[in-house]
Amino acid sequence: MSFDRNAQIRQGMRDSLTVVIGAAPFGLLFGALAVDNGMSVSEAVLMSATMYAGASQMVGLDLFGTHAAPWLIVFSIFAVNFRHILYSATIGPKIAGFSVAQKTIAFFFLVDPQFAEAERRSEQGKSISFAWYMGMALPFYFSWICETALGALFGNLISDPHALGMDFLLPIYFLALVMGFRRRRNWFPVVIASGLASIAAYYIIGSPWHVSVGALFGIAFAAILAGQGQLPPQEATEQGVENV
Repeated sequence: MSFDRNAQIRQGMRDSLTVVIGAAPFGLLFGALAVDNGMSVSEAVLMSATMYAGASQMVGLDLFGTHAAPWLIVFSIFAVNFRHILYSATIGPKIAGFSVAQKTIAFFFLVDPQFAEAERRSEQGKSISFAWYMGMALPFYFSWICETALGALFGNLISDPHALGMDFLLPIYFLALVMGFRRRRNWFPVVIASGLASIAAYYIIGSPWHVSVGALFGIAFAAILAGQGQLPPQEATEQGVENV
């Protein structure tokens, strides 16, 4: 049993490698932007360690700079992170064997790539053990904190991140996650519907609500396809979440 657990941990660590490499520029960018927006290195690291949600951390930086009311900052971050509620609803049945304490820990680490890798593992018919889950989660978590620290310490060496296109890292990052599920049935129409809804919400309601609106519309559209017999109900729910 111990040998199997160690093997699961090692497999999780191997699975995390590409995620760690791919997200590294984004973590460095956050650290640099945090200091540029008036945070100390320790404050930037603390934010990454406790919030641990890249997109929401970026939104928080923007709002801190405008001196927005605290309730608005919290509400905006909740709106951006609303998709994580959908993630937990999707992955919950697959980690039903976890204890309450293990589930609490698992949901804290349930960021976008963690969800994507867990879904991919489930599609391959492999169980999601707590050992594999933490083997995947911990390297990414600690690398994110280290990248934040490095970006905060040395980010000022990059005078103009926008000139290097570093502000485009986040869209590329999410696009890569979405493309990972391109072989699923009706992936393209769900992505298009969700994307159009998000764009419309951005111009009608504004940011950050377009993120949640796009997610909910994607789920609703996938459910309609399921009702027409084009998708199994469970796959419809999962696909709507993943494609946003």
